[in-house]
Amino acid sequence: MKKLFALLCVAGMSLPALAASDKAALDTRLENARTVIDEIMQTPDKGIPDSIVKQATCIAVVPSLKKGAFIVGGQYGQGVVTCRTGRGWSGPVFIRMAGGSFGFQIGGEGTDLVLVAVNDKGLQDLLKSKFKIGGDASAAAGPVGRTAQASTDVTLHAELLTYSRTKGLFAGIDLDGTTVSQNTDDTTTFYGGPHAFDQVLKGNVLPPEDSRPFLRTIAKYFHESQQQSGE
Repeated sequence: MKKLFALLCVAGMSLPALAASDKAALDTRLENARTVIDEIMQTPDKGIPDSIVKQATCIAVVPSLKKGAFIVGGQYGQGVVTCRTGRGWSGPVFIRMAGGSFGFQIGGEGTDLVLVAVNDKGLQDLLKSKFKIGGDASAAAGPVGRTAQASTDVTLHAELLTYSRTKGLFAGIDLDGTTVSQNTDDTTTFYGGPHAFDQVLKGNVLPPEDSRPFLRTIAKYFHESQQQSGE
């Protein structure tokens, strides 16, 4: 009985993560994602290589979760995506990641995740309502170090490069089996109304003001200047 009660308590911790978030929680998620990118890219010997930065078509960031946040049968995370457009970086959309074993542990520290789409196929994957890394989309652990060179094999055959950061250590990670899906409820809440993910990520929806610090940080490190109105 005690074990059953403990399991119910832990499962209850995951329920808020499964429900739609309010606007303040989404602003916090964006700020946490901004901090992850800022801290990673400020360490030249540990950051994402310049050769990858220049190829990036989309960036997905899943900041660390609270201890104990998970779903039955795997791990669970919530993050944000922006894609490069002809006018800078798109407004953000929100995603969920589930399955695999990318570092979240009950009672342990969370892991920051970064996914970099490096070609048009990777961009198309992130426009889908749902896809599985290693199944629907090819992925590879990304090289680390601003001057590091990605191998020809990686850049030609991988659609997504994957990274993780735990306890300050930033490295490529194998996310095979992890499912990425659109978080429509959170995206609708953030924009104040429904928008198709592809329309947002193609730059056809004006980013809300609260997203601009995150987008400016992405633009700063990924060699693109925001040209959306209001910048």
